[in-house]
Amino acid sequence: MSESAPRPQQDRPWLIRTYAGHSTAEASNALYRANLARGQTGLSVAFDLPTQTGYDSDHALARGEVGKVGVPICHLGDMRALFDGIPLEQMNTSMTINATAPWLLALYIAAAEEQGADVEKLTGTVQNDLIKEYLSRGTYICPPKPSLRMIGDVAEYCLKNVPKWNPMNVCSYHLQEAGATPEQELAFALSTAIAVLDELKPRVPEADFPALAGRISFFVNAGIRFVTEMCKMRAFVDLWDEILRDRYGVEDPKFRRFRYGVQVNSLGLTEQQPENNVYRILIEMLAVTLSKKARARAVQLPAWNEALGLPRPWDQQWSMRMQQILAYETDLLEYDDLFDDNPVVDAKVEALKEGARHELETLAGMGGAIGAIEHMKARLVESNAARLARIEAGETVVVGVNRYTEGEAGPLMGEDGGIMTVDPGVEADQIARLEAWRAERDAAAVEMALSALREAAAMGQNIMPASLNAARAGVTTGEWAAEMRAVHGEYRGPTGVSSSPSNRTEGLEELRASVDAVSTRLGRRLRFLVGKPGLDGHSNGAEQIAVRARDCGMDIAYEGIRMTPEELVRTALEDGAHVVGLSILSGSHIPLVEDLMERMRAAGLGHVPVIVGGIIPEEDARRLSEMGVAKVYTPKDFGLNTIMMDIVTLADPKAVAAE
Repeated sequence: MSESAPRPQQDRPWLIRTYAGHSTAEASNALYRANLARGQTGLSVAFDLPTQTGYDSDHALARGEVGKVGVPICHLGDMRALFDGIPLEQMNTSMTINATAPWLLALYIAAAEEQGADVEKLTGTVQNDLIKEYLSRGTYICPPKPSLRMIGDVAEYCLKNVPKWNPMNVCSYHLQEAGATPEQELAFALSTAIAVLDELKPRVPEADFPALAGRISFFVNAGIRFVTEMCKMRAFVDLWDEILRDRYGVEDPKFRRFRYGVQVNSLGLTEQQPENNVYRILIEMLAVTLSKKARARAVQLPAWNEALGLPRPWDQQWSMRMQQILAYETDLLEYDDLFDDNPVVDAKVEALKEGARHELETLAGMGGAIGAIEHMKARLVESNAARLARIEAGETVVVGVNRYTEGEAGPLMGEDGGIMTVDPGVEADQIARLEAWRAERDAAAVEMALSALREAAAMGQNIMPASLNAARAGVTTGEWAAEMRAVHGEYRGPTGVSSSPSNRTEGLEELRASVDAVSTRLGRRLRFLVGKPGLDGHSNGAEQIAVRARDCGMDIAYEGIRMTPEELVRTALEDGAHVVGLSILSGSHIPLVEDLMERMRAAGLGHVPVIVGGIIPEEDARRLSEMGVAKVYTPKDFGLNTIMMDIVTLADPKAVAAE
């Protein structure tokens, strides 16, 4: 084609997003407006952990978590500030929110109404996938069955009132982050979708069901194994079409389209040589863009430095430029699918589909996704343990981590350490605004709205109308969630860590012998307490530490996520823990560890070693050491056996005496 010849007709690019939100609604609004000015075409809102788990910013469990991994939204005033100057009728907004999805959507609709928007024209997505929260992310509130009903409430309400909105984003992203194989990611996500569709089918007239099914979207992960990940997306397309056609009788192909957004893999980003992450992110993006028939509708990319901490605006811009170059500079969007009739691709797709069907049959025999939660959790922990063992053994190469580790220091870090930090004063300011909001609202209107919400939940009615009225009345996130907890109860998910050791022995003989020897000197089995203080639900690391410690012969205590420092100290005292290990990935390590260390000393446990793992900058690691923390581990410390030997040494009375 000559340079003067007209270019072929191009497909429209996918929605270009960055996952963003931090500190306050006002600060996040400034970030959104800046990103939109730089060419972003859709918003993807990150909420902080108190908002995700249904607590106001002044709740005891919110201490140290406010504004850390997203924006705090406590009430309509916060939502109003978050989107100030951004016309919601013209915006496509994705909100990564699950347990509190009905509430955040109600706040969003109320804010749009205040802007004068036509609510029927609103476009976007709430993630609203509780099943994957039980399996991987951990921001659940209520038990599975009432949570499934609330997912249905949102979908039914949107069909009638916000018809262009995606009421649920089946999220396989965190499944891969938790260690899922491609077949497990396919099957566990599709099983979740089946559970939701089974909930929805009786709720609407038969003629409306295809349109409702067509609004269910997916949010997936794309890892570094490019060919497998691209084939996985083609398998998703085929299997979703098959399920809607054969199980639910959806005849119109337009309602059977597999519509998905993607964030590429964060699990594979490395703290070591973090500049290499740029190439990883690009390769992973190709897996969800090159195949036209399985191309993502929206793409958001992590930043190169997310293994270190919160990315800065420039880091997010760099990831956005990666998308723009592929979409606008290359000729990718001028061609039909590049992989049709490719025998290698076709064979891989069929193999993935067959494996996924086998997994789906197993889950169906357990009562579907709801009945198989503990099974799926255990499978994820097993798969992740096998993945980590391959990296430790060098069978899986990770450049800069277990091979090619020598090299020049990267020039990208800068004086700020290569990450953005949240001002510690943000939490106090947010709490002050929350108190002012409560003081200025109509208390009688709030109580009336909460009473109506409680009644709707208790009677099994759709909670969306009552939630919207509560949003308008000034109800807070914590108050809304408290009603759901009061009516439905609170849930504690499975840990996936069994009480007995596995049959794995390779590389553990020496460790087991050391554990036995130290246990003899202690007079009983070495007791290791693994804890997840605060609201951080990323439990993968804690689970793998617990599994390896168990396999080494230690007596472990691990009760899962969302424990207070007070509860952990009480457990350490009652169980006679020899070592306490904390996992905190939300950036709240300083206040949580400080609280725990003070309580340990007050309980007479100042002699018990405490170790901490998480995304912890060097300066914070020094502060933790000054508090008395014995060891600090970050993602670069991937050698679990080394950590196990550290625990053994810390617990060894012989080693302590030698000091």
